[in-house]
Amino acid sequence: MLFSLLVTAREGLEMALIITILLGYLRSIDQKRYFRSIWYGVAAAAGLSLAFGAGLELASRELDGRVLEAFEGVTMLFAVAVLTWMLFWMKRQSAGISHDLKYRVDRALSRGSVMALTLLAFSSVGREGFETALFLFAGSTNHGSDVAFGIGGVLGFVIAAGAGAVIYYGAARLPLRQFFLASGVVLMVLAAGLLSNAVAELHEATVLGNLGSRPWDTEATISMTSDMGKFLHTLLGYDSAPAMLQIVLYWAYLGVVLTAYLTWPAGRTPRRGQAHPQAATAPATTDS
Repeated sequence: MLFSLLVTAREGLEMALIITILLGYLRSIDQKRYFRSIWYGVAAAAGLSLAFGAGLELASRELDGRVLEAFEGVTMLFAVAVLTWMLFWMKRQSAGISHDLKYRVDRALSRGSVMALTLLAFSSVGREGFETALFLFAGSTNHGSDVAFGIGGVLGFVIAAGAGAVIYYGAARLPLRQFFLASGVVLMVLAAGLLSNAVAELHEATVLGNLGSRPWDTEATISMTSDMGKFLHTLLGYDSAPAMLQIVLYWAYLGVVLTAYLTWPAGRTPRRGQAHPQAATAPATTDS
């Protein structure tokens, strides 16, 4: 439950911020009649992301044995790679993302293109939606309860939607920089656990050979089949008897990626006027 809640709260807030920026800017320039176009794009992105996640789930149910373990292991590795890239991309782009979205809205309005606004919302939200679906599927392969996992995911989106509403209506200023920094670190811990789990899955599928010695065994203390063991396995990649390769990859990933993330320079906010060289000078007409 905590895994899915953390993922959907973090990724959901990114989606909420994008929607808030788009709607807030249209409201500020008295173009609220284009809200429907934004919501069409958001709905299409949400639907396609759900279909992607459902496709992964259906594909996994058609597989069994070593093929299924290999599929899950590769999916976990892909999820780790995508998440890591997106965290660095978001940190680099976060300072100027508002200016970029507003500039693209101006371009769409100057051309009178409702479809461009819809596609803007679709592409911006869809990117986060696909990432969320991929990461949730990767984390769901070793979770305990389907119901708890689903509830956690829904709660995360509810929290994100509430935060987005607060930002849109200006009820409060949220410490977004601190939130994204802290949540980014948490997601990296989750990714390190997925990396360790991926290695174990690929070993079970005989894709990887000998993983090295197993320095300890805590099965008697926290069993892998217990609720606590399953919880820690999903959240942190816990293994009661981890192989040396799992241990090395887990800590190497955390050490290298976390250090790089904390020292990665954030992007600069564009200067006034720099982000909107082709801003619309008059209200646009609606596409027919």
